[in-house]
Amino acid sequence: MLVHLSLRDFAVVSRAELAFGPGMTVVSGETGAGKSLLVDALMWLTGARADAGIVRHGAERAELTAEFRLDDAPEALSWLRENELDDGEGCQLRRVIRADGGSRAWINGRPATLGQLAELGGRLVEIHGQHEHQALLDRGQQLALLDAFGRHEALLATVQEAARRWSALERERQQLDQAGDVADRLAWLEHQLAELDAERLEAEALEELGAAHRRQANAAGLLEGCGHALARLAGDEGPSVARLLHQVAADLGRLAGDEPRLAEVLALVESAGIQVAEAASGLERVRDGLDLDPERLRALEDRLARLHDLARKHRVPLAGLAARREALRAEHQGLAGAGERAEHLAREATAAMADWRRAAAELGKARHKAAEALGAAVASLMAELGMAGGRFEVALEPLEDGRPSPQGGERCEFLVSANPGQPPRPMRKVASGGELARISLAIEVAALGLDSVPTMVFDEVDTGIGGAVAEVVGQKLRTLGAERQVLCVTHLPQVAAQGHHHFQVSKSVAGDSTHSQVAALDEAGRIEELARMLGGVEITREVRANAKQLLSRARRG
Repeated sequence: MLVHLSLRDFAVVSRAELAFGPGMTVVSGETGAGKSLLVDALMWLTGARADAGIVRHGAERAELTAEFRLDDAPEALSWLRENELDDGEGCQLRRVIRADGGSRAWINGRPATLGQLAELGGRLVEIHGQHEHQALLDRGQQLALLDAFGRHEALLATVQEAARRWSALERERQQLDQAGDVADRLAWLEHQLAELDAERLEAEALEELGAAHRRQANAAGLLEGCGHALARLAGDEGPSVARLLHQVAADLGRLAGDEPRLAEVLALVESAGIQVAEAASGLERVRDGLDLDPERLRALEDRLARLHDLARKHRVPLAGLAARREALRAEHQGLAGAGERAEHLAREATAAMADWRRAAAELGKARHKAAEALGAAVASLMAELGMAGGRFEVALEPLEDGRPSPQGGERCEFLVSANPGQPPRPMRKVASGGELARISLAIEVAALGLDSVPTMVFDEVDTGIGGAVAEVVGQKLRTLGAERQVLCVTHLPQVAAQGHHHFQVSKSVAGDSTHSQVAALDEAGRIEELARMLGGVEITREVRANAKQLLSRARRG
């Protein structure tokens, strides 16, 4: 629900702050005062293209802000959350339009595109009036309203699920078809896997291979180095390290009786002797395990060369060959079952298509029944709204492409004939703005409480009518206001009297500058405004009494 509207340097309004409540709010004023400016402001705030002409003369920019409460707008709240633009249970739309024609927009203080404004605005406000702002001219909206009227939610959900399932199966089937004949690819994959499976490619195996190759390639140097080390330890090339340590230990043993601290040193020397002996044994084992084997070295080098060739062939590092092999194996397994999968997908898609056709046929039957009921209800209301003899029909045409649509098997078109003897024509081609607005009102009243948009705006809905018909129009708007927030721009007192709230737009001229002001009217102000609308230039006591009577009759319902 709209709770606040702020205008600054907008057309002839220098500044206005308006608070809104539930029910029906009427806006009235003298001709040319700018009654429709509030409607225009909501249009700009819900995505209409910027027009520098709306900026007040002499100002740099126009600023518009609307605040909404979302407890009656679950679809808008859901949209905000999906787009990460939510901010609690409220919503603020802001638009700045510069005098050079540029504009910027914000949703809850965050920059937004016009497309986002329009998407969100369509879930918050529905404007009925001129053709380009008429939500019910959209055929998608017409079909949605028909389904809401007929309470087809469960049937539509079944159709949508069947269409979604068919689409998913069809996409997968097309992907398999695009792969074409997979025999050549399978043969290539089998050849590549045979080459890779012939080698040990695990990280441990590659590390072991590298170590073995280094050991064999440097075997001569290793043998020589181990021999020299053993000779030094054993004393073949000078004094034996082990013998020297033994002598040092013996000398320290004799001295330790006189100096107890030497006992610790003696222990270290004896430990060093043990470690040198173990080192010598280890060197002997390593030396004995080394072997100068040219054939073994050649075999290791050949294997390394094969692995490097495979890595270059598959354009991966040596360590990536194992992962490449598994990827090829997975592709091979997928393609090997492609034929069977294609047959399965075809069977599933056929079943999904059959499910969709059954569900769509059931939904279509319900839609035709609802179309008759909605047509009769709207036609009856049109007669009450001053279009006696007018006709309203809901035409349903089958879709021709044969593909399961989430919206069912038909499209919808609202057909209208406002005058007797004229054939019904598409509602979007109805010429009269006033008739269009009244027809929209009839549709909304017929579908009372089923429209998900919480705020409905009717601009000059009473154009071309008067008297009793005007009072009926006002009563219907007031009835609609019991279920939705209604904002109505009017010039008829019979309609204005039906409002729960009343704004008056007035115009004043100071020098060469024109200003419009918008004021909320209290009880006395409403009587004066209704009297002005009733009596014209001279407002008599009788006219005021008539105005007061209009208000009283409206409240009695």
